[in-house]
Amino acid sequence: SEDGGSPAAGDLQPQYSCSSLVAAGRQDDLRKRLCCRMSFGTAGLRAPMGAGFSRINDLTVIQSTQGLHSYLSRCFPDLRDRGVVIGFDSRGQEESGCSSQRLAKLTAAVMLSREVPVHLFSTFVPTPYVPYAVQKLGAVAGVMITASHNPKEDNGYKVYWCNGAQICSPHDREILCCVEEQLEPWSSSCWEEELVETSSLRTNPLADISRSYMEELTSLCFHRNLNRRCPLKFVHSSFHGVGHDYVQKAFQTFGFAPPIPVPEQKDPDPNFSSVICPNPEEGLSVLELSVLLAEKENAPIVLATDPDADRLAVAEKSEGCGWKVFTGNELAALLGWWMFSNWKDAHPDPEDVQKVYMLSTTVSSKILQTFAREKGFKFEETLPGFKWIGHRIHELAQAGNTVLFSFEESIGFLCGSWVLDKDGISSAAVVAEMASYLYHKHLNLNQQLHIIYQTYGYHLSKTSYVVCEDPPTINSIFSRIRNFGGTGSYPKTCSGIQIVHVRDVTTGYDSSQPDLRSVLPVMKSSHMITFTLQNGFVATLRTSGTEPKIKCYAEYCAAPGNSDVSRLEEELQSFMAALLDEFLEPERNNLTRRHI
Repeated sequence: SEDGGSPAAGDLQPQYSCSSLVAAGRQDDLRKRLCCRMSFGTAGLRAPMGAGFSRINDLTVIQSTQGLHSYLSRCFPDLRDRGVVIGFDSRGQEESGCSSQRLAKLTAAVMLSREVPVHLFSTFVPTPYVPYAVQKLGAVAGVMITASHNPKEDNGYKVYWCNGAQICSPHDREILCCVEEQLEPWSSSCWEEELVETSSLRTNPLADISRSYMEELTSLCFHRNLNRRCPLKFVHSSFHGVGHDYVQKAFQTFGFAPPIPVPEQKDPDPNFSSVICPNPEEGLSVLELSVLLAEKENAPIVLATDPDADRLAVAEKSEGCGWKVFTGNELAALLGWWMFSNWKDAHPDPEDVQKVYMLSTTVSSKILQTFAREKGFKFEETLPGFKWIGHRIHELAQAGNTVLFSFEESIGFLCGSWVLDKDGISSAAVVAEMASYLYHKHLNLNQQLHIIYQTYGYHLSKTSYVVCEDPPTINSIFSRIRNFGGTGSYPKTCSGIQIVHVRDVTTGYDSSQPDLRSVLPVMKSSHMITFTLQNGFVATLRTSGTEPKIKCYAEYCAAPGNSDVSRLEEELQSFMAALLDEFLEPERNNLTRRHI
């Protein structure tokens, strides 16, 4: 039905029904809901729950799963032997009855109606469990119903390929084509969520996967005996999501006492009742309850996983300076240092480092690149989105390489390579062990971060964006940049500083390569240009795939010894302002500035 529900959609509340919008004469809202379909972004399909083809609802999930099945049938002759993995988080919408669990069961029902085995988790799980299960069970694909840290109104449909990494091109395009070819639900069985309770083709992998995951987690534990004697207390918030039980188990696996849970946020709550926004990346404004509990318990470290537990925020109490919330780039500096240091202790042969890699997305800090130059291991960048990291890890592993650590600046981390997506559960345990080790060295996380920066040079980053509601203006802005000094001539300077390299993944141009062709895949559907400057500045301008924004990322990679942090921050601030003014011309183009 066009209302996006089951055949009984008329029983749903008006907020979920297109008929109520017709009655109210809300034509613009109807067009937005019915005249376009969702497409795969950096995190799969993601949209508000509600009526319409551009929303997450029973019908669009059934249609997406039919398209996925059709594509998998073409790619995998053994689909009916290997099956698919399906997981879900704890999101739900009381007024419509739409929940992640219900959508997961409908996803399973579509597959079961075509006699495809389904490994459906019996309860909500962290997102990393799905890609992990795909690999462990040999499934052809996985689906996770989640909107991660999005507002409570949203939900999503994340698809993983047989290698355990999120799908990317061309699979995403082909699946959407298959969806368009068969929009009518195949049969009444597709609506029957109860099918998962009666079908012999449905299994529940929860116990086996959880046990196996925790066993493999020990590969990231380097100081278990020290952990057992750790006097530090840790506070953990799961942000009303799925992370509580799993972080507790991960701590026990590492030999720690369980972290102290924030009681108001420990249990799943689809309304995210105690936070303004369920995104721990927002900093102290959303960590208030965690910090209050930490003060009360004399716990110096707060760990916060987002609602689907694939991302991790960390805050540390500093003597006389309140609480420091680490950025994703700062945590990556610590985790990169930690993972390589422990690997090196176990691999003293200098030759071994030749097959070691670390990865990050291109808009993230270059600190791993700096480590790589000094330590001799290899570093690579990917396009934004952990799906690109996951696929590259798989390729490198197939060639006999070891990927120690990967990250994206939006607090997404992966230690090791046995899960091919960011993982807040394992990262929380690793951060706790790192903090415990440093405590025994009479250091804390922030002190170690400054030691790293003093050794390798400060890497300070700043992110901003401008809002532009007019797509032609955005295209005009990037066209001007690409023809800044004449046709096909990019800018030569910014803020009076010489630009030494330009990479434009929209056109495939990279001035740093001998053939002037970008190593990264060409992405014609969006704009993204990176500038490397003579004095250590790196800046990227990119459009958002889901919002009317141009995002601006800038980093100052200072030389070792250049440690006047206040001056470096002032120079970075000045450069960011010049970048916006010179290349985006906010006033002339009626752009609204925002700072993150």
